[in-house]
Amino acid sequence: MLVINDDCINCDACVAECPNNAIYEPDEEWSYADGTSLSGSFTKIDGTEADADEKNEALSDEFFFIVPDKCTECKGFHDEPQCVSVCPADSIFVDEENPETEEQLLAKKKLMHG
Repeated sequence: MLVINDDCINCDACVAECPNNAIYEPDEEWSYADGTSLSGSFTKIDGTEADADEKNEALSDEFFFIVPDKCTECKGFHDEPQCVSVCPADSIFVDEENPETEEQLLAKKKLMHG
């Protein structure tokens, strides 16, 4: 999964590049339904239930953030993560403590977009 560190300059260049709408502004509420085909109750990849339309608390109030359950590192859309390529501060990187396989990333894409 990708994360944004505190070097982020809050320029928002990454937001429009995300095919999953997984990147949000500081202190912005988010939902699974934002930019995906999900709606109502659904089963997440980890087997837990969630409401796609429910607004969730922001993951950061200081800089842009990536919702881990929505990030596919652009697998199935592009050859490389688009947010990484446009970030002028080089503040987006793979979370080495939580690596995901291509299979896992593609499963998330399929869940969100059919």
